[in-house]
Amino acid sequence: MLTLTSPFDTRLHPVRAGVKLAALAVLTLGLFQIPSPLPLIGVALGLCVLHVAVGGPRFAAHALRMLWPVWPFVAVVGLWHLWLGDLAAGGVIILRMLCAIAAANLVTMTTRLADMIAVIERLARPFAFALPPRRLALAIALVIRFIPVLAERMGHLRDAYRARSAGRQAGWRILGPAALAALDDAEHVAEALQARGGAE
Repeated sequence: MLTLTSPFDTRLHPVRAGVKLAALAVLTLGLFQIPSPLPLIGVALGLCVLHVAVGGPRFAAHALRMLWPVWPFVAVVGLWHLWLGDLAAGGVIILRMLCAIAAANLVTMTTRLADMIAVIERLARPFAFALPPRRLALAIALVIRFIPVLAERMGHLRDAYRARSAGRQAGWRILGPAALAALDDAEHVAEALQARGGAE
């Protein structure tokens, strides 16, 4: 789930978080039962129509932009299957990945984080003896929140590198600073949680 809640309400916002997460799980399982690219293209087109129907063209365009971070994985899978000479299998994997992430983004954009945490806590109660549900829900919420923040931070680092190196691409050179920035953010979040009484 690569994005945060949509800033404006959509037709899916009133739907309960548990229903949306259950539908996402069913859809994801169903994607792995489809063996050929053509039906998956139909699913992808259906998801595009659903995004437009739920929130309009602007909402759908924003959701499409949120898929951009996935392009390295698409490129790796595509090149690997091109080398193997099995483009159909590569297309199936790429389409499954894009459909699953697009559907997950749709759920995230139309669900408040507090509602998602409540669902995770309910599902985790039978396993409370091993892991307190509140901690698990908080960890998942923090991951969902950190992904776009880290992506934005890496964008700033890329811009800073270009400004200092006559427009050259940063590439792997920003991985170290990005990792340090992520650790610094994690430390600040840990201190804030501790100051508020921890994860319990």
